[in-house]
Amino acid sequence: MHVHILGICGTFMGSLAVLAKALGHRVSGSDANVYPPMSTQLQEQGIELMEGYSADHLHLRPDLVVIGNALSRGNPAVEYILNEGISYTSGPQWLAQYVLRDKWVLAVAGTHGKTTTSAMLAWILEYAGLSPGYLIGGVTNNFSTSARLGESDFFVVEADEYDTAFFDKRSKFVHYSPRTAILNNLEFDHADIFDDLGDIQKQFHHLVRTVPGTGQIIYPYGEASLEAVLTKGCWSKCQQFGISVSDEICKKRAANAGVFWNAHLLDDHGGEFELVKYGQGPLGEVVSRSIVKWELTGLHNVKNAMAAVAAAHHVGVDVTSVRDALLQFKGVKRRMELRGVVAGVSVFDDFAHHPTAIESTLVGLAAKLPSQYQHSRLIAIIEPRSNTMKLGIHQQALVAASQTADMVIWQEPESSGLNMDSMIKDSKTPAYSFSEVDEIVAFIVENKQIGDHIVVMSNGGFGGIHEKLLKALANTSN
Repeated sequence: MHVHILGICGTFMGSLAVLAKALGHRVSGSDANVYPPMSTQLQEQGIELMEGYSADHLHLRPDLVVIGNALSRGNPAVEYILNEGISYTSGPQWLAQYVLRDKWVLAVAGTHGKTTTSAMLAWILEYAGLSPGYLIGGVTNNFSTSARLGESDFFVVEADEYDTAFFDKRSKFVHYSPRTAILNNLEFDHADIFDDLGDIQKQFHHLVRTVPGTGQIIYPYGEASLEAVLTKGCWSKCQQFGISVSDEICKKRAANAGVFWNAHLLDDHGGEFELVKYGQGPLGEVVSRSIVKWELTGLHNVKNAMAAVAAAHHVGVDVTSVRDALLQFKGVKRRMELRGVVAGVSVFDDFAHHPTAIESTLVGLAAKLPSQYQHSRLIAIIEPRSNTMKLGIHQQALVAASQTADMVIWQEPESSGLNMDSMIKDSKTPAYSFSEVDEIVAFIVENKQIGDHIVVMSNGGFGGIHEKLLKALANTSN
């Protein structure tokens, strides 16, 4: 079967392309923006990529077109498909029909951390010898691709709450029917499709309704927005995790739910923590303690790890194997990925789409710097690219989230509800804004200091700023 994918370079759709290719289909795709790392991965898989959404791409009459949720009515390719009667479906529906059927699905949902948690969970199962299938919304450093079919009944899927397609406005994750569901966190996001937090909570409850009674829902202790979802009705077993939760609460929760997972931080940046399992029984006593010292930083990543640990435990992976897998977890590309060190300046790439994630990432890196470097500055270059950020809804939260950095540089969106002048004025740390990537690069080159750590934060390609910055820095050292 010839499958053509519209929006193929998106992290989700690109992963679908990899799975379709593995199933033996001929796979091609179109996208308006073709950039690494996804474009590189697809080309390595022998998948044909086409720039733009021309109707000409469909003249070969593919057997099925999978339409990404970024496309809507009026798009030339969409209009051609409808006019010509070409068979089409959504990405989530294709995944459910062709891949997830008869699988033990482990779905990872939440406003933040879905990609990293999915990657951790897939790696833990892989390390334990379970050879899971997976679909991760990014390219991981422990696997060669962002998706694979696997060789077992287990399948890990990043479960996004964004809408499915122009013809299906339900959240993607309602299609997946998980037996193990992680609800990592829940904040207001995607203001372009959701009116308020309650609107998103409604979709999360749709997901809860699909988990069988013999399944399990995993969520963090003390997350009021998720507690509100579950009070609407829950028909599955629940298990919780937390960080530095009191011994009394851990025992009580474990006695009620069977297991509670707790973490005690052993440093300031989340690079080392004690993993404590409280076990079943009327007293909920401590069952095991394990020290995890790994490559990742940030409180958010410790939370991601706790969720992955609980999910792996649900399918029978022992604590020792989980700990050893975390020690060898190497993260996900574009999640605090070091892109290079030039002229004494370190350049990192981080996928950022929400103030909470921005703040947690910067706090984690800032806490780590003093132990390794002297005279280091932390510089954040932020592109407010997501629809919610561009609407200006999170303006004050964005300013607050960036204050850990020693300097903040904002990319001015072409059209948005953000008031950059106000953001710079309200910032307690030196802040600047530029409309062009080349202006940002020139500013950094002119003002750089040896030991600087620059974190580029965006959920898009950001005009190739990483390569431009590294090249410009290299020229200054010649």
